[in-house]
Amino acid sequence: MKSIINFLSISTLCSLFIFSSCGDDDTTFTDAADSDIITDDITIDCITSTSANDIAVIACKYYNDEALTVVVGETTITITSTNEPDHKSMYYDTSNPLFEAYSEPDNENFFKNPNKIAAMNYTFTLPRFPEAATNNEGTPFGPMGVSINSVVFYNQQAAPGDDILEELNTFDQYEGHPTNTGSYHYHIEPTWLTEIKGDSSFLGLLLDGFPVYGPVESGVTLTNDDLDDYHGHTHVTEDFPEEIYHYHTTADLPWINGGEYYGTPGSVTQ
Repeated sequence: MKSIINFLSISTLCSLFIFSSCGDDDTTFTDAADSDIITDDITIDCITSTSANDIAVIACKYYNDEALTVVVGETTITITSTNEPDHKSMYYDTSNPLFEAYSEPDNENFFKNPNKIAAMNYTFTLPRFPEAATNNEGTPFGPMGVSINSVVFYNQQAAPGDDILEELNTFDQYEGHPTNTGSYHYHIEPTWLTEIKGDSSFLGLLLDGFPVYGPVESGVTLTNDDLDDYHGHTHVTEDFPEEIYHYHTTADLPWINGGEYYGTPGSVTQ
């Protein structure tokens, strides 16, 4: 899928380059819906960079532009998200075109939680050039990152008083569910994304700026034993041929992250 870069307040000369020394202007990525019809924009697949840890090279892979925007600055990447999944769910209101009833006949403990998906207003500010932290911070309750279709990642903990292993029984068709405030989220592999993008694909970013990939790498399905305490490792990926630290989803708890960020987290506001 192609993407369009819209330049905010950049001169015509500077618009010929993806990154230049033309001031502090930001670059906004939006989805072009595979259209080759453009006006004052540049159609590209993804940008290149001279820095091995420049997350801007994957910013254009965020694609659900009805629910999010991505702005690349000199040192940060800002992602705003309404957190509305682009796939079907039993947690949408029945009047929503994406509502689809669901049952899990192979899971005798399956049940639907009483909540419904609601539009959120999240703003993530992430480091564009993430680095290992000196002191590793724990991941919070609530959003610890955001996937490429706008849905937020939660960690492996349930809210106080709940059991995450019991909550697994409430996940919908694509392994997500909403909170009592309507915030839809993934605790585990977002199967919608690995189905449409591939099980080794880039799935999103955590707050520290490091990417999350699917469970397969170099044709091998990874387990927790293949990863460090943060649930990642440094390795070549299809997006980072010079290696970068990144997280992987796995089939077993803790699923996405080990409980602490490998890098220094940015911020999320609502």
